[in-house]
Amino acid sequence: MTRFRSALAPLAIALVGLTAVPQQAWAAPPKPIPSVAQQQQQPAATRAACGPTVKTTTVDARLTSLFTNYGNDNSRLDDWTGADGTYSVKLPSGKELWVFSDTFLGRVNADGSRPPVVGEGGDTVFLNNSFAVERNGKLSTIHDGTAAAPTAVMPPRDQNHWYWAGDATVAGGLVEVTYQEYERYGTGAWDWRWHRNVVARFAPGRLNEPIGVTDLPSGHGVAWASAILKDGGYTYVYGVEDLGSPKYMHVARVKGQSLLGTWEFLKADGTWSPNETDSARIMSGVANEYSVTKVGSGYVLITHDTTEVLSPNIVAYTSCSPFGPFTGKQHVYTTPETKGNIFTYNAHAHPEVAGNGLVISYNVNSFVNTDHYRDVTIYRPRFLDVTFQ
Repeated sequence: MTRFRSALAPLAIALVGLTAVPQQAWAAPPKPIPSVAQQQQQPAATRAACGPTVKTTTVDARLTSLFTNYGNDNSRLDDWTGADGTYSVKLPSGKELWVFSDTFLGRVNADGSRPPVVGEGGDTVFLNNSFAVERNGKLSTIHDGTAAAPTAVMPPRDQNHWYWAGDATVAGGLVEVTYQEYERYGTGAWDWRWHRNVVARFAPGRLNEPIGVTDLPSGHGVAWASAILKDGGYTYVYGVEDLGSPKYMHVARVKGQSLLGTWEFLKADGTWSPNETDSARIMSGVANEYSVTKVGSGYVLITHDTTEVLSPNIVAYTSCSPFGPFTGKQHVYTTPETKGNIFTYNAHAHPEVAGNGLVISYNVNSFVNTDHYRDVTIYRPRFLDVTFQ
């Protein structure tokens, strides 16, 4: 099961207006999911008083070139040639850890194509998750297994399950990466569903496999992996309740640095509850991956605009609080890759990465499977620098 195939099912359904979105593996709550006031679900046009205004958006040439050149380098044949997900966190050593979901490993042909994946007549390795470490402007791929037979850093329990990565943080000298487990329950193309949330802990010196995996709250249909923010003595965890259309933001927090602490969830009245079932829909219009970053005295939410089907637009909302309300929708960027079979998705920020402003990444994909073989540039992240005033 490859992400660029499985991810297309709900997108295709949305395009043709069907409602048979793959069902999540959780029981419906016994009461309606609480919601913040209706005006917060569709954020107000007025920008928060302390919220910054988007000033400029430019392509981050350094990062875009870094991944392009590394992906095309055939000096190793068990390393990264393309992926999505694209989260990042600073390691205690100062190195940058890039966290990816579905990943191609192998060689790139002289014409910019890649061989098909193993199992489809080629020798390209496909993993559901991987890492890359950046140090002094150079990248190195991290996977488990061997060079001849690479495996995912977060291994599946069996062939019918897999993990896609979410945001990551560092606590107590260990890397904590959120993952969502998905499962296949039938033979049909759409017979797969979200199953649960977990956090995997990795030692910075041994990133090829986790030293422990712990269940995260998973009883309310919220994928708690969209974004993480440390602020004011708390670690905020942002999730998405994905109904295909719409998608709703949820917010949780843990006191201190580690996700292994006691979670509490933002309620519709703005207070916090220890019960996940009280978690409220804060707003709609977010993507499965987004970010909340402190900029100046305010907070900026960066997301692909999911109020439009397959939108090429990246937008920003602002708040005076890390948990909203997020208002004042601003246009950040229109992705030029979006046309024909090509679409873009899941923009979010990398505040710890140096750039000429706030660094933002987004992913590129295609509805046509063979496009990923024909043109390696499609399935690679793009990077932007956004300045505010």
